[in-house]
Amino acid sequence: MIITLGIIHLLAAVFLIAVILLQSGKSAGLSGALTGGSSDTFMAKNKGRSLDKRLAKITKWVGLGFALVVLVINLVL
Repeated sequence: MIITLGIIHLLAAVFLIAVILLQSGKSAGLSGALTGGSSDTFMAKNKGRSLDKRLAKITKWVGLGFALVVLVINLVL
């Protein structure tokens, strides 16, 4: 059982890292700081339906699963 939980833990960790790295940054960078950053872009208007929104949801659920696996491993040991 510990080996199975360890494999699930490792896969969740790698998947969580990959999902976090696929997300785009929240800041506009130096150019956004200097010019004020415009929120009239297509991506800003459709943020709720974009890939970033789905990746954020996936990150929350995988992070929750990762935490639960860690708790179960600690209870078993």
